[in-house]
Amino acid sequence: MKNKSLHALLTLLILLSLVLAACGSTAEECPECPPCPEVAECPTCEPCPEVAAPTGNIFAAVQSRGKVVCGVHTSLPGFGYLTADGKNAGFDIDLCRAVAVAMFNDPEAVEFVAIQAADRGPVLQTAEVDLVSRNMTWTSSRDAQWGNFTWITFYDGQGMMVRTDSGFTTLEDLDGATICVTTGTTTEKNLADAFRQRGLDFTAVTFEDTSAVYGAYEDGRCDAATSDKSQLAAVRSGFANPDDHYIMDITMSKEPLTPAVPHGDDQWFDVVKMTIWVLINAEELGVTSQNVDEMMASDNVEIRRLLGVEGSFGQEDVGLSTDFAANVIRAMGNYGEIYDRYMGPNGESFTLPRGLNELWTNGGLIYAPPLR
Repeated sequence: MKNKSLHALLTLLILLSLVLAACGSTAEECPECPPCPEVAECPTCEPCPEVAAPTGNIFAAVQSRGKVVCGVHTSLPGFGYLTADGKNAGFDIDLCRAVAVAMFNDPEAVEFVAIQAADRGPVLQTAEVDLVSRNMTWTSSRDAQWGNFTWITFYDGQGMMVRTDSGFTTLEDLDGATICVTTGTTTEKNLADAFRQRGLDFTAVTFEDTSAVYGAYEDGRCDAATSDKSQLAAVRSGFANPDDHYIMDITMSKEPLTPAVPHGDDQWFDVVKMTIWVLINAEELGVTSQNVDEMMASDNVEIRRLLGVEGSFGQEDVGLSTDFAANVIRAMGNYGEIYDRYMGPNGESFTLPRGLNELWTNGGLIYAPPLR
């Protein structure tokens, strides 16, 4: 009987020590501590504070860091590539630089991070970068899962490149063909859909690295290569014998290309969108890198508002300076200037007619909200 009483006493002491330990827990221990309020004999125990879900403030982080971290392509002529002296250049690159000018009035206030196509979603989901500007198609699932897609900067469609002497003119001609494609892209999925819907067979030869896709195609490992038509035109221009290849007259999909930012910071989302809207509206209003200072004296109220001479279009509301648009245009040019720099009649990379990427006033689809 005495042993049983002793055992009961020891058990009670152990339980009491556990309760007292829980009651003495600090806030730092709270994720693991017992719910002290349930213990009546514990008057000093406080409930664990509620742990709030993290809310990103990318704008503040960028501002503090003094530069924009941008995920980009480094081997796609016209859009994102390295020059002979190792400098990042291209249409998508200049969009990153424009955001840097908007924030810091400095097109060099950018850290470029080279990413593969399959990396685009993960680096947005983890906010490893502030912005992805890498010929990226906007889709509903990507918008839901990856981040906030900003504004369509390039309208495209998926095509197919084959050798000129192949005789291929339709997708049906490619029944049973081997086709080179970048994995982790809408291109890969669209290819499968297009062939399945037509009852055609094909063998996909996939690579994560876009340059490897076209290297394999040019080496004859595939009968065809598929991607956005703009990308096919860009790559073809760099082949040893471009005329030995042609882009078939087919469009397999809609490919609206746009930069994207991580979820969680509406201010940063607005900053990037507003920068793109400035580029588009500037072209529509005839404001260029060459005449921006002269245009400060314009009688056109829209131009004066754009350049920060009078009124506002909300730039201060998102944390930007009154004259940020003038700075962006002065440093980078307007949308048309950026396009022509790389893909215009005298483009540094190749010539690609604007087509759907003309302003809406010229019969294209490029359009931005009014700045007012």
